Amino acid sequence: MDDQAELAEHFDRSRDHLRAVAFRMLGSADEADDAVQEAWLRAGRAGAGGVVNVTGWLTTIVGRVCLDMLRSRGRRCEELTDMAGLEPAAALDHAAGPEDEVVLAESVGLAMLVVLGRLGPAERVAFVLHDLFAVPFDEIAEIVERSPAAAKKLASRARHRVRGTAAMPATVPATVPAPVPATVPVTGLTGVPAADLARQREVVDAFLAASRAGDLGALLAVLAPDVVRRADRAALRGDAEAEVRGARAVAEETAANSSRARFARPVLVNGAVGVVVAPRGRLILVLEITVDGGLITAIDVVADPGRLRGLELAVV
Repeated sequence: MDDQAELAEHFDRSRDHLRAVAFRMLGSADEADDAVQEAWLRAGRAGAGGVVNVTGWLTTIVGRVCLDMLRSRGRRCEELTDMAGLEPAAALDHAAGPEDEVVLAESVGLAMLVVLGRLGPAERVAFVLHDLFAVPFDEIAEIVERSPAAAKKLASRARHRVRGTAAMPATVPATVPAPVPATVPVTGLTGVPAADLARQREVVDAFLAASRAGDLGALLAVLAPDVVRRADRAALRGDAEAEVRGARAVAEETAANSSRARFARPVLVNGAVGVVVAPRGRLILVLEITVDGGLITAIDVVADPGRLRGLELAVV
């Protein structure tokens, strides 16, 4: 491709794809638009003469731009999902717009955006490009300035963090899954059997559905009679108590907070099924949920930025 007008036309056709790539890397619609614009400037300066796969070439340019932006964000000690200093209620009220970013976040998955935000810049770029957009590792290697083997390890490490599974031993090739004995149940990051996680997920899903509907009866059905809800200071609103006991009290409080439940999604929290509240993918609350005998016995609400950073989060 030699003509600048032809490149511009191809770029316009690829714009939605490039924006999708950038949004998954950056987690912000505004920053994704900035990345796409910068990619166009770089592509225009470089020219596409001799390029066969123009969309792939543009994708790698966007990847480089996003990597630079993620590294710059890290140097500024910024974390997009960290809402430090922002009162949770205000964050939720603001989350109604812009509508475009809400739609983008929902299309990716709020929980996925939160977990991606925990990855290092190179890990995030490698994972997004390879696992979500099938970019070959030799191309990713040029972007992250590593060897193809190192780029493959970055994506593998990110994949295990996203899925909440233990990384394979270095002696096992990344392309060959480690054998699992038939007598050993598949487990998550902390060794919880998959069957137990599935039962936890059923209970948490029922809790979230009842929370969104403000259905007091359905909430009482999934809460143990002596359930306790604890919350750190950053999570409390108004004159809310740090600890609430009893199914009726917890159910009534939960039903009154249905606005938060709209942005709540199940995740793995330290290896067990819990909940993140993340409007537009920006983490403001984590609910650590204890399930026993098919009922929720404890809910620990975490909003303190330091505590949030200490939690291991993974997509269910």
